[in-house]
Amino acid sequence: MRTGIFAKTFAGTTPDVVLAAARDAGYASVQYNFACSGLGALPEAIPGAAVAAIREASERTGVAIAAISATYNMIHPDIAMREAGRRSFAAIAAAAHTAGSTLLTVCTGSRDAADQWRDHPDNQGAEAWQDMIAEFGHLLAIAERHDIFIGVEPELANVINSAAKARRLIETMESERIRIVLDPANLFENEDAEARGRIIDAAIDLLKDRIAIAHAKDRNADSSFATAGRGVIDYPRYVASLKRAGFDGDMITHGLSAAEAPGVAAFLAPLIAPEGRNA
Repeated sequence: MRTGIFAKTFAGTTPDVVLAAARDAGYASVQYNFACSGLGALPEAIPGAAVAAIREASERTGVAIAAISATYNMIHPDIAMREAGRRSFAAIAAAAHTAGSTLLTVCTGSRDAADQWRDHPDNQGAEAWQDMIAEFGHLLAIAERHDIFIGVEPELANVINSAAKARRLIETMESERIRIVLDPANLFENEDAEARGRIIDAAIDLLKDRIAIAHAKDRNADSSFATAGRGVIDYPRYVASLKRAGFDGDMITHGLSAAEAPGVAAFLAPLIAPEGRNA
């Protein structure tokens, strides 16, 4: 495994600055966001020079581009908003290979028009599911055209709100282009220690053939989010479960400050190191 971090954790609007900061904090990879190129998170047009700059910065710093965010609200109640997000997804997909990645991360969405990360009572209805499936039909056609993969993250406030729903999506779409971004902190809110461990283990077991990225975030006892290693999640158990499942990809942390980044890298490194090796 490699330690990674959301690129936008660090201030800067050029990939040179942002990737150097990630390297200096102890990270080998990033989940990139085009805001770090000064273009906003969802550009509909991406200059070739901006794409080349990402690859060149990656080569200079040695920091890999594990994935690129193409996150928009796939079931936004305004269809025009979905279409705009889809156009940005297509632009990012066209740039991905040159930038250095083949994985684009998405949000399966919420009916909340103002916040795609906020729950809504209609999210688990049949209509929301069908709208999401229709949107994936569009995205998979784009993914085939540009030979990229789509990273889907189970989120409690989204349509795909569990490992079981993620598995249902995989089976419904019948496409190898769908991959999973697994964040243990997004699988529960308030559970006791043993229940937390069982939920995370079961999710990894159910989705192990599709996990492309493992996220590193945490939960406080009051259910609020926390920096990895500072909450209630049993990280040694989480990492051990990933290793048993054969996962050897990037573990990418987020939801932390730039000042916290070196400490989290130091926390994760010995956990994810191969057996018998020091970090």
